[in-house]
Amino acid sequence: MPAVHIDSSGSGPPLVLIHSLLTDARAYDSAAAELSGSYRLHRVWLPGFGPSPPLGPDASPNLFDLAAMVAGALPEAGIGPDAAVLGNGLGAFVAVAMAVAHGSDFGPLIVANGGAVFSEDRRGAFETMSRLVSQAGMAAVVDTAVRRIFPGDYLADRPSAIEERRRVLLEIEPASFAACCRALHAMDLRPGLSQIANPTLVIGGAADATTPPEMSTELAAGIAGAELVILDDCGHCPPLQQPAAFAAAVDAFLERHLERW
Repeated sequence: MPAVHIDSSGSGPPLVLIHSLLTDARAYDSAAAELSGSYRLHRVWLPGFGPSPPLGPDASPNLFDLAAMVAGALPEAGIGPDAAVLGNGLGAFVAVAMAVAHGSDFGPLIVANGGAVFSEDRRGAFETMSRLVSQAGMAAVVDTAVRRIFPGDYLADRPSAIEERRRVLLEIEPASFAACCRALHAMDLRPGLSQIANPTLVIGGAADATTPPEMSTELAAGIAGAELVILDDCGHCPPLQQPAAFAAAVDAFLERHLERW
């Protein structure tokens, strides 16, 4: 399995951050400014993103394979079982898979803009992105992908966000991106949800068109004792769009659970 790069900053209880398919670990920069005074932040770069080595050209990992890569990297980075794990988008699904298969290796779980399974029409989008990227590289999907991150009115008010996100997407290694798309296309985490014993917070975005709030609601209902927060007017990536509100929800949850874990 390829190595997974983790960078660390801040001080306090450990909090692991796993990014989405359409961003990279830098998506947490603004939220980190809110959280790094209270937590030791460990940003995971998934395979093929930033400094993490890519997956092989023929690799077809499922979500549990990706979860095992991240879970295996935590002790190597000195991150112990008292850490909280937070994922957004793809990172949210990886975090849920970690809780199913490796839940005793960490503490509280925070799932931002995730779910347990995609509807058939949403699955099709991942198959399409995987095929286009495999044929023509990241440039084939960047314009569509940018508009899956933010609501249209947000982009209308901040046109610079489009070019900023384009630059990030074009840096992703295409074969790894395509493999992650295939993993999401095949995903169904519902059978394992009842096994999750970690204290869990599910965060959704009311304006998220990629993982809509009903997916967050379904996920929270499937995990015993899970808490649910829906952020108003927020799209698929609250660490980018609403970092202060996102950080406040995370901090309020962890204040209640980290000391008891």
